[in-house]
Amino acid sequence: MADPKGFLNHGREVARTRPVEERVRDWNEVYVPGSLLPIVSTQASRCMDCGIPFCHNGCPLGNLIPEWNDYAYREDWTAASERLHATNNFPEFTGRLCPAPCESACVLGINQAPVTIKNVEVSIIDKAWEDGTVAPQAPERLSGKTVAVIGSGPAGLAAAQQLTRAGHTVAVYERADRIGGLLRYGIPEFKMEKRHINRRIEQMRAEGTKFRTGVEVGRDLDAARLRGRYDAVVIAAGATTARDLPVPGRELNGIHQAMEYLPLSNKVQEGDYVTSPISAEGKHVVVIGGGDTGADCVGTAHRQGAASVTQLEIMPRPGEERSAAQPWPTFPMLYKVTTAHEEGGERIYAASTTHFEGDEDGNVQWLHLTEVEFVDGKVTPKPGTERRIPAQLVTLAMGFTGTDQDNGLVGQFGLELDARGNIARDADFQTNVPGVFVAGDAGRGQSLIVWAIAEGRSAARGVDRYLTGASELPSPIRPTDRSLVV
Repeated sequence: MADPKGFLNHGREVARTRPVEERVRDWNEVYVPGSLLPIVSTQASRCMDCGIPFCHNGCPLGNLIPEWNDYAYREDWTAASERLHATNNFPEFTGRLCPAPCESACVLGINQAPVTIKNVEVSIIDKAWEDGTVAPQAPERLSGKTVAVIGSGPAGLAAAQQLTRAGHTVAVYERADRIGGLLRYGIPEFKMEKRHINRRIEQMRAEGTKFRTGVEVGRDLDAARLRGRYDAVVIAAGATTARDLPVPGRELNGIHQAMEYLPLSNKVQEGDYVTSPISAEGKHVVVIGGGDTGADCVGTAHRQGAASVTQLEIMPRPGEERSAAQPWPTFPMLYKVTTAHEEGGERIYAASTTHFEGDEDGNVQWLHLTEVEFVDGKVTPKPGTERRIPAQLVTLAMGFTGTDQDNGLVGQFGLELDARGNIARDADFQTNVPGVFVAGDAGRGQSLIVWAIAEGRSAARGVDRYLTGASELPSPIRPTDRSLVV
């Protein structure tokens, strides 16, 4: 145990953010560089090293949180990094992007503010990169087996790295022009600078993983032919079919899916554009959807110079404390203010869009909404609450309904789908087609980055067993876990 009285002597302290007026003028990460390391040892001392560490159960990766908290308290950064990497291929991704269900399960959180697990995690890995202790782990020998991984998001990269280190020859196919999937083009730079992805890609290249960009399996490359060229295939193509809003006026110019809007701003940061083809500059922006993707749209609009930003959510505003229906250690639905929300804008809850109104040139100008309430589990408009708000740019951030079934991948492989429209798989993450496996959102449905990495690691074990008859690769997900969506 780090410090037996740490949780009594110290309160929770989190990373400091840069002033709003400063950070909205650039695309750098919002946190003050170097602000965590001076406080992280003290924060790690608050960990009680519980006999039953519920944080393990809260984390889909099964991170060894009390162990690396203890090393961080002692400032043994090398040992802390080793424990961190024992269960997580990319802690610098999760330390920035995960909503931290581990903190919701922290025992200290029963009656106090929980341990700042996420901040400790990102401090450890950033210090490891700074010290040069994150090195390639090339396999000692090759198996002679080949694996194709379709998709380079967190699930695909985790599976690829695990399988490469197991000695298989792995090639990752990515339809975009750069590696990273949603990490690259769905996550704004201010949440995670892309240099973190780039150095992991270089590590994986040094280990032997091959990357093929600009190749969409199912369109550019026949899936059945790909299967014939490799001993096994892992599908980690994500759940990219976005939920739409079929209301009058949807066809007007200026209404875009979030994943049409966000990647363009990232391409500006990559140097592909001087300014984004879809820009919020000087416009009244409405973001439909109250989740993390919606918050990403809010923060992006602020940085593009929007005249105003309004975010709509059809659900009622969550409470600021756990409800009786979501007791500890479950992951509760709470009202949260992200760094994007700190930067301004209005949030409207329990509201539903009825239609859009445009000008004579076919450009959206107004969004009409009504307040709603839930009656017998159904969304019901409240009479007399209809109104309109200015909307010259609208982004739809309402989630995803499943994997893309239009690009030929599902049909060419002959894959079966489950009742939710995801690619069906067994306990080893294998589909109905022998040698074809699925990991991440493509098989699970839209979920968290920690689940994606956990699924990638678990699918890699299934592939390794399929190819060699046995596997020493870890599998953080048990078969029964895959029905649990956080």
